[in-house]
Amino acid sequence: MTQNAPLQGLPPLAAYIHIPWCVRKCPYCDFNSHVSEQGLPEAQYIDALIADLDQDLPGAQGRELTSIFFGGGTPSLFSAASLGRLLEAMASRLNFASDIEITLEANPGTFEQAKFAGYRAAGINRLSIGIQSFNAKHLKALGRIHDNREALAAVAMARQAGFDNLNLDLMHGLPDQTLDDALADINQAIELGPEHLSWYQLTLEPNTVFYNKPPILPIEDTLWAIQEAGQARLAEVGLSQYEVSAYAQANRQARHNLNYWQYGDFLGIGAGAHGKLSYPDGRIERYWKTRLPKDYLDPTKAYCAGRKNLSPEDLPFDFLMNALRLVDGVPASHYQDRTGQSLDSIAPLLNQAVSKGLLEPWDQQLRPTERGRLFLNDLLEGFL
Repeated sequence: MTQNAPLQGLPPLAAYIHIPWCVRKCPYCDFNSHVSEQGLPEAQYIDALIADLDQDLPGAQGRELTSIFFGGGTPSLFSAASLGRLLEAMASRLNFASDIEITLEANPGTFEQAKFAGYRAAGINRLSIGIQSFNAKHLKALGRIHDNREALAAVAMARQAGFDNLNLDLMHGLPDQTLDDALADINQAIELGPEHLSWYQLTLEPNTVFYNKPPILPIEDTLWAIQEAGQARLAEVGLSQYEVSAYAQANRQARHNLNYWQYGDFLGIGAGAHGKLSYPDGRIERYWKTRLPKDYLDPTKAYCAGRKNLSPEDLPFDFLMNALRLVDGVPASHYQDRTGQSLDSIAPLLNQAVSKGLLEPWDQQLRPTERGRLFLNDLLEGFL
């Protein structure tokens, strides 16, 4: 196997923190989430996260942290005091960028006004609220624990607590959903004025209840109509699509997710978290943490469950499966800067994608065509 080429500089660094507990496991969810039957071991888990971070610190290599993302599970089950203690520990070990973005995923029904104000006071400056739908029938089909009233209240409470950067999560292609239903969800979201919207189609993932007992989903023609009408409506109100399922007001793209898609580095802390780190000698490593909370909290077991050094043969697909999710792609120079490989080394594959109408000419920008975005898997298969 050939060696990776040295890197001229290291990419930006972010951190992902996984909180693996939920009130209830949703039937469509394939994330590492678990229902706690005996209460949350909150203090113990924060201690473990700090110890886990300490083991990963050498990978930071002196870089400042540009973003932090608390994902789950349902991170808003944890108190503001606990998350604040973790952020203080992180700030004492890592340099935070002056404009660091710190996002917390929250579900309606798992918080109250005082809790949101506490999150804001702790330094969290962006919320991602998992609404999924404003329709009572669809919320019930999705197994959500909140109703429409709680969804609206969550946004109001977030604003009252001082959050001026909100993402709302919405799904479409839901069981028995019509075009009018989907547009009603979008219009309700627009009325709430979010800076960012994640709007994505329900998919049936392995190891979920829906995969084993599939619900009746809309037909392809309806799905296509929803996609087209929804994108047009969002564009009308200035929520521009910048990624496969992400829409934002000007300059309000999710910086944490942009770092993933632009092939930045990220520490992965918490049960089941994944991370990616680059090194000056050209080594690029992906690693993952022990998945089950009980094992992660067991002091006799290691936090890290596995590591993989990416080979030069791995890098084209690994880079492009992220970069080509972006509507505008990435500068062509990013490829060499962040993999150490010359773009000329994959020129025949790039040219083949161009000839198929899936990729724009690539001298300045690696960018999918509109067809390439619609058939992204076909585009990426050329680089396997």
